[in-house]
This record gives sequence, C-alpha cells and structure tokens, in this order.
Amino acid sequence: GLGTLGLSASIQDPDVRAKKLAAELANGRLAMMAIIGMFFQDGLTGSAWGDWALYTGSPLRAFEGELGVQAPVGFWDPLGLSADGDVEFFKRRREVELKHGRICMFACIGYIVPEYFRFPGELSPKLGLSFADVPNGLAALSKVPGQGWAQIVAFLGTYELFVNGKSINGEPGNYGKGNLGLGFLGPVTDPEARKRKLSAELANGRLAMMAIMGMLFQDGLTGSAWGDWALYTDSPLRSGKLSPGFNTLPEWEKPKNGFEGLTGDQEPLGFWDPAGFTKDGNVENFKRRREIEIKHGRVAMFATIGYIVPEYFKFDGECAPSVGLKFADIPNGLKALSVLPKEGLAQMVAFAGFIELAVNRPTGEP
Repeated sequence: GLGTLGLSASIQDPDVRAKKLAAELANGRLAMMAIIGMFFQDGLTGSAWGDWALYTGSPLRAFEGELGVQAPVGFWDPLGLSADGDVEFFKRRREVELKHGRICMFACIGYIVPEYFRFPGELSPKLGLSFADVPNGLAALSKVPGQGWAQIVAFLGTYELFVNGKSINGEPGNYGKGNLGLGFLGPVTDPEARKRKLSAELANGRLAMMAIMGMLFQDGLTGSAWGDWALYTDSPLRSGKLSPGFNTLPEWEKPKNGFEGLTGDQEPLGFWDPAGFTKDGNVENFKRRREIEIKHGRVAMFATIGYIVPEYFKFDGECAPSVGLKFADIPNGLKALSVLPKEGLAQMVAFAGFIELAVNRPTGEP
C-alpha cells in the first residue's frame, strides 16, 4: 500500500498501474540475472566489470594457447576439466571433441541431403526396402533392418581401430590422412593455412554438435528436424493464450491453467512456467511465489544500482567513526564485505527486517 515507487499514494489509472507493475516485474527479472553476473565476475576478477587479464588463477589458462581458442570466449572450460594441467587428459578430451565434431558434421549433412536427394534402387533387396522408402531422421531407425545396423557398427569399428589407429606424433585427431582426411590430397604444408583449417574444423564441429542435437530434439518432438511448432501439441510453453506473434501455432490451444493473463505475462513467451509449478492450480502457492519473485527483483534492482553508483560517486565523511572508516575507503563490490564492521552489517540486517516485518504489511495482492 505504499504506492508509486513505494513512496506515495497508489496509482489510480488501471492501465498505467498495470503497465508500471509489468515494468517492475520485467526490470526485476533482468536485475536478478544482472546481479548474479556481477557477483560472478567480481568474484573471479575483483571487479563487476572485471578484466579477464585479472583472473590469473583461472583454470582456463592452462591450455589457452591451443587450437580452438577463439573469440569471444577464448579457451572455454567453465567446469574446470583442464584445471589440473594434465596434458594427456587434455589431449584425450580434444581427440574426443574432434571425433564427435566430425561425426556430427556428417550427421547434419545426413539430415539435410535426403530432403533433396536419395539413391535409386534398393537398400535391402532381401526385404524389398528401397532407399526412397526410408524416411528421413529418427523415423529411419525403425526401418533399417538389424543387419544394416550391424554393417554400420562394423564399418565404424574397423575405421576406428584399424584405419585411423593411433594419432601421429601425439597430435589429437591427426591420423596422417592429410587434407580433408582423404589421404590422396596430401598434408597441408603451410603452417598458417594448416592452423586456420584445423581451427575451422574445430569450430564447425562444435557448431555441428549443437546443430545435430537441435535436429534430433526437434525431430523427436515434431516428427521432423525442421518441425512445425504446430505439431508439438504437448509443449509446456503453450500458455493457453493465443499468440499471434507465432504464425505456426494452431488456432486452438490447450485450456488455461488459471494463471494466464496476470501481470508478468509478456511477449514472446506469455505465461512461462516450463517446470509446471502452477499445474496444481493452487492460488496461494502462486501468490507466494509471485511475492518472492517481486521481492527478489526489487532487492536485485537496488543491488545492481549499488554496484554501479560507487564507481562514480561516494558520500563524503565517515561510514564508521568509531573505527575511522570513511566512505571513500570502502571498495566497491564483494570486497566491501571484508571492510565493513560487523555492527554495520547488523544494522543493515535489522533495517531490512524492520521493512519486511513492520513497514510492508500484506494486502492480499503479491
């Protein structure tokens, strides 16, 4: 009941009120993401706007001069798999990455080409199965006979164990087959051209790994790698609210679950609850979650501003006269936690508790 910005009388115009409340929710959601990013960056580099060069203890630095280190992320290993600096483990993972990338590049092409071309004749004369009868994508798994799968597995095993064998000079992915791995084209002799081609192979392989997973996922949901969204009638993203922005949606949609149309339903997702927290239709649980979301968003908006403002302005005078601590002496960000006296932190907790328990009284509206 504290009105505009929590400082004045409430807004009477219902349209203006709905617009401002929706903006508060959207800004709060953005602020929650922003402040977590600031904390993470600050913890790694010592600043919310941290320079990568300051993160000297990064586990990503162990192999940052290797192939595949490309803009904008450089050597990307957020799980720290290479943090131990073990060269053999790194080489094994790089070889696995290359193999998976190569297979996925073939797989992506294998999804695309049959849309435009198929071999004439029969795939399995014994079963009378022609190439034209084999559907594209995951549906092919049920059509290819068991003997065909055995041939595929045997071919891959032979290639893996006998044709490629061990890598040359311990270089991951190099089996002495030269340009494009065809052998008869010979190796790439120019060092710069070789580095460029190998980097391109890694980048394309990574893209192909993401692409084939998207194709498989889309195929599994809709029956086609280029699947029409309208075919995925069981999607948890179907809010029940007609969505004219998505021209592939059917004219009908699933019944509402009771919470569509409330503040916070914004394009392009509408009412977004992929985890299904509101499936039970419990109004009190929904209100509690919405209130928590709004509170966290408000705190995160203040916190984000609190990270930004001290970069440009700090109060004059002392923050804690008893210990001679000036505002100017308090560093920005997470470092401030080690400088503020515990009495100051206790005051903050007490003030937040007072606002929560005594000033902000529940009104029935989250």
